[in-house]
This record gives sequence, structure tokens and C-alpha cells, in this order.
Amino acid sequence: MARLVRGCKPCGKSRNAETSPNKQASRNVVFVERPYNHVDANPREEAERIKAASQGNLGAFAELVQTHRMRVLRTATGVLGSVDEAEDVAQDVFIKAWEHLPDYDPRGSFASWLYRITVNTALDVLRKRRADISLDDAQLPSSKEDPEGMALRKDERQRVQAAIAALPPAARAALILREYEQLSYKEIADVLDIPIGTVMSRLNYARRALSDSLAPEHNAAEV
Repeated sequence: MARLVRGCKPCGKSRNAETSPNKQASRNVVFVERPYNHVDANPREEAERIKAASQGNLGAFAELVQTHRMRVLRTATGVLGSVDEAEDVAQDVFIKAWEHLPDYDPRGSFASWLYRITVNTALDVLRKRRADISLDDAQLPSSKEDPEGMALRKDERQRVQAAIAALPPAARAALILREYEQLSYKEIADVLDIPIGTVMSRLNYARRALSDSLAPEHNAAEV
């Protein structure tokens, strides 16, 4: 059953608020939250929802949120390493998307547009907090697993997360989009607004850094 999410407040009043119904309404937006299942949108239906939402239809925008919320959360969590912060980023992302939807170019991918907003918003959070990434939000393994196996799996996840958290933000964002979200090089280039060659360079750096960081741990574990 659908339920209401906490009210979304804009970061500040836009200079063009009087010309955009979305920006006028954003102070009191309450999005409908449904289960976080990923839903692949029908292109025609999504285009209709985008058009309706850009004209101020909150119901249509709620459907867009339902469709894309999981990918926004996954991406933000991957960049930040914190589920709690990712939830806050997701709220900010959809506020920004709602306010700027009239500026969206329908010739481009709506998902890529949201990825760009998500990555930029998450990177802003990283720049502001300048702190260690939390490792407390790792998903626990099945309770059916034996305690020793659970401990080993948790330790492995924490080492991988720590290695990812140690990557420079730009390389981390590229890695998350490629390995978690399965975006193509071109899609990543569009999201990050960088050449494909730069995408490949950042991914090569990230993978090499992870390999170097984790290899000693794995070798020690095998001894």
C-alpha cells in the first residue's frame, strides 16, 4: 500500500519560481512512496508521465519516482557508502528533478538525466562532510549461514567497501555507474559529462586501485 513520505522542502527559492508550476509547488511536495522494486518503464508511458509532470501533475511525477527511486538510491549509496545519507540525497534528487523537469530535454534519456543529478548531489555531500565513509550499512547475509561464514562474508564486504570508499570521488562514481548500475561507457560519459576516453581511464584506475588494495588482504587470507 502506498504511504506518504516526509514533506520535501526546496533548497531555496528559484529566481524563476513564478514561471514554473513545479517550482511553485515544490515547497509542499509530498511524494508517494511505494515498495523499492525496480520497474522498467514503457517508453511511451514514461514520455507521457514526464510531459504531464512537467506541467505540474504530481500524480504523474509520483509514478516516475516509483520507477526510478531504486536506481537513485543504489547510485547514491554506492557513492556515499551510507544508506541514511543516500535516502536524504534521493529526496534532494527528486526535489531537483521536480523543479527542473520543464528544462529536461526529452531527446535524451530520463534515467541518465536522473543519474547525473544523483551523482552531482552525492558528490556535493562528499565534499561537504569530508569524513570517512560509514561501513555500518552493509547488507547482512542470510541468517541460515553459519556464524563463521557470516563473519568472513561481513569482513570481506567491509574490505571491499573500504577500498571503494578510498577511491577518489570521480573514479568511485564511474565505478558505481558501471559495476552497480551496468551503464555503458557512453551512458556514463553522458551522465558525468566527460569523454568516453576519460570514463575508461577512471574505470581502469578504479579497478587497478581496488585490485592493489584487496590483493594483500586476499593473499594473507590464503596463507
